[in-house]
Amino acid sequence: MSDAVAAIHDALAGVIDPEIRRPITELGMVDEVTVDPQGRALIRVLTTIEACPMRDRIEQEAAEAAATVPGLSEVRVESATMTDEQRRALTDRLRQGRRQIPFNQPGSLTRIYAIASGKGGVGKSSVTANLAAAMAADGLHVGVIDADIHGFSQPGMFGITDQPTKVGDLLMPPESHGVRVMSIGVFVPEGQAVVWRGPKMHRAIEQFAADVHWGDLDVLLLDLPPGTGDVAISVAQLLPQAQMVVVTTPQPSAASVAERVGSLARATGQEVAGVVENMSWLELPGGERQELFGRGGGHRVAATLAGAVGHPVPLLGQVPLDPQLREGADGGVPIVVSAPESPAAQELQRIARALVARPRGLAGKKLPLSVQRS
Repeated sequence: MSDAVAAIHDALAGVIDPEIRRPITELGMVDEVTVDPQGRALIRVLTTIEACPMRDRIEQEAAEAAATVPGLSEVRVESATMTDEQRRALTDRLRQGRRQIPFNQPGSLTRIYAIASGKGGVGKSSVTANLAAAMAADGLHVGVIDADIHGFSQPGMFGITDQPTKVGDLLMPPESHGVRVMSIGVFVPEGQAVVWRGPKMHRAIEQFAADVHWGDLDVLLLDLPPGTGDVAISVAQLLPQAQMVVVTTPQPSAASVAERVGSLARATGQEVAGVVENMSWLELPGGERQELFGRGGGHRVAATLAGAVGHPVPLLGQVPLDPQLREGADGGVPIVVSAPESPAAQELQRIARALVARPRGLAGKKLPLSVQRS
């Protein structure tokens, strides 16, 4: 390999595939690099699929990277599509040789939070979307699994309309507002219901965890369906390190609902990371707070859960009612992005940071031990 060709390869190492988020040189996407005696460089890159939506971007970034190499008179980039054998090799490389749920592997540092509620209508999905967007805005790598198979809503809340790109049997999750999102909703035509029973929903959650290339995530959030049914049990089985975050409202009756969530957590051995009280009050133009749904539900839920699971459960925060939060959910822009200075966004950001700041468990982690002999 000539010095110029080697220098071009080094420059191309800085070109990141937008979907897989790794250098194209690591992914086997640089098929050939030649430089003729006149200094004209020809680079041939491979895309994963024929209709790759990122083809033009990859070609442009490869050309710009190669153009930084001294001594070249011209840079030309051509692209082709990987063969089936090359795609299989890429899939094996991304899977590290075998099908697995990466978050369950020893040494995984991804925090996993299952956002749950005892009943519907408490704003669990909008809380999930805003916590994820807030964490991403703080520079973290964040993923969301929409585990509410029958009532999926995360694609709409993030404004996602494109289907994932498929590489072999791996899916590249769509990304919006810095958050990678996977939901059955990206595959289902608008208006069509998902009529599945427990085993099929379990399989879908397993595929979202194992057959999606999430990359190195700092945090994975799961938007669970309300209640304590099949999906909540499947998540506990498939992702045993997941901690539960319970969303409730200020209504006094919410504490009795929390007992059911506490029973599930106790049965599955999951830790409850805390409680989020949503719709806590409406701030009036004069600055007064109108408590439309009563008060104290969040504190009661936290106390009830603490008694059920046998460890302290904090009230992580109280999110006020804000029309912009609903508007953001409908428009695909979370309020922490559209109105970050609003009281609701500020509280959601504070809750997100509190979750990220929680100490990690040591289960399954390798500790830096050494033996000293006297």
